[in-house]
Amino acid sequence: MDFHPELARRIYSEPFPLVDITVIPDDDIMQHRRIALLELLQKHIRQRDLMILLERLVTLISAEYTTESQLNSLLSYMVQRGHTDQPQVFYRELANRLPQEESMMTLAEWFEEQGMQKGVQEGMLEGKREGLQEGKTEERRNIARRMLESGMTREAVAQITTLTDDEIEQIIRWR
Repeated sequence: MDFHPELARRIYSEPFPLVDITVIPDDDIMQHRRIALLELLQKHIRQRDLMILLERLVTLISAEYTTESQLNSLLSYMVQRGHTDQPQVFYRELANRLPQEESMMTLAEWFEEQGMQKGVQEGMLEGKREGLQEGKTEERRNIARRMLESGMTREAVAQITTLTDDEIEQIIRWR
């Protein structure tokens, strides 16, 4: 790799133009060909529902100005940082309207990730429910054990704790 001191000096010590894409109209951005998709996403990724940009995104992606790698990066960026009230509707619509098979894979990965996250959340919720139920049952057994030790009848303990006769029998055996 060659080092070019003069080029480095110019790049790092002189002012360079900075473009504020937030002030460029979307119609102008649409004319920027290879960079248009990136500019449009950068401009709106945090401000808008991506659903509003769907038509423009499809137009730019269909024009095939971007490489497969760039497209995958942009789709990944949309999935990670973009916002939409109905993500499944947005990504399904985008996938249905895009000709690129590769983009379908990135979107399929997103759906798979969403499914896994939902499964984990549901599993955690179910685990909490089961844990709470087990805790309540264990507490009822402890109360029943103390009631039996204080001399209450099995029938009274069963009625108060709602434990079955078999559960009370187990408590008596293990006291």
